[in-house]
Amino acid sequence: MVFRARDQMLERTVAIKTLRRDFSNDPEFRERFSQEAKAAAKLSHANIVTVHDFGLDSGRLFIVMEYIPGFDLKRLLKQQGRFASDETIQLLTQACAGIGYAHRAGLVHCDVKPLNLLVTPDKLLKVADFGIARALSTIEPDEKEKVVWGSPNYLSPEQASGSAPSPASDVYALGVIMYEMMTGQLPFKATTSQELARLHREALPISPRTLNPDISIPLEKMIMKALSKDASQRYQTASQMGRALVNVSQNIPKAVAGSLLQQSPVTTKTPQAGAPTSQISEIDSRVTIEGSANAGSAAYRSPINTSPGKSKNRIDDLLDIDWIIWVLVILVLVAVGGLIPFWLWVYYTLNPPL
Repeated sequence: MVFRARDQMLERTVAIKTLRRDFSNDPEFRERFSQEAKAAAKLSHANIVTVHDFGLDSGRLFIVMEYIPGFDLKRLLKQQGRFASDETIQLLTQACAGIGYAHRAGLVHCDVKPLNLLVTPDKLLKVADFGIARALSTIEPDEKEKVVWGSPNYLSPEQASGSAPSPASDVYALGVIMYEMMTGQLPFKATTSQELARLHREALPISPRTLNPDISIPLEKMIMKALSKDASQRYQTASQMGRALVNVSQNIPKAVAGSLLQQSPVTTKTPQAGAPTSQISEIDSRVTIEGSANAGSAAYRSPINTSPGKSKNRIDDLLDIDWIIWVLVILVLVAVGGLIPFWLWVYYTLNPPL
């Protein structure tokens, strides 16, 4: 449950997230809730929810977070249907900035989905809910899990097969979100989490331009690259994907284009004053996804399948090179190299050989 509250000491409005009573006595959920607070508290970025405090009161765990009015992206998707290219780029660039910062800090979010992307009325975005985040230092490359925590609609193929997650796993989820924002539908639909996992591992999504002809070819290539079955063929971090988003945009505002380096403050969820407004997103869902498979977090038992074999690097991976940086490096080398003859001339002028 999330409440809006007043911090009487610092005289500011905050959001207080408490673990629901039916989960408070479950050690697994208590550990996840504590992990969320600890993981988010280590991250200081304008596109990540700031954690102010964490504690236990009357047998219930709570997290105190910053509060600015706004809504989660899932609600906006339901209201709007699909987004224009510029708006999609503007929002996802900010998501990439926050998640990319977490990657550089050694964390994989593992549950990137619209419910965890919070948007203000000014279209500023902040990443929330690090409840199942993994520290890169704790991930073994050959690990296998029979029970996978995450959101089936946004699970990467490697997570769906029980394999170790990586920053590229968060990139896959961002690709699913980008597909959903620009087409108005998810790339895969199924009635069970197991079937969704199989589709993420094996099936190819319908071309985004088939569903929305307004999507440019470069943006479609970006989406399909992020949705590659082979993690090595995706953008390797969210920051890399964010730079690609900026590069393909012709009309993105300059303030947003620079968001990978610096962002304006943004918000958390918008509860009603003094009253509970939302539950932790489907935190207890297991196995079943009803209807159109729009369930959120779910833990499901997945057969341990071999993840797709590594394929050859594609030519478009070369586009990920930051050419501007390389050009500047070459110019610096040329400039420095050009000074050597000049300083030799100065030296021999002042110190002529005998």
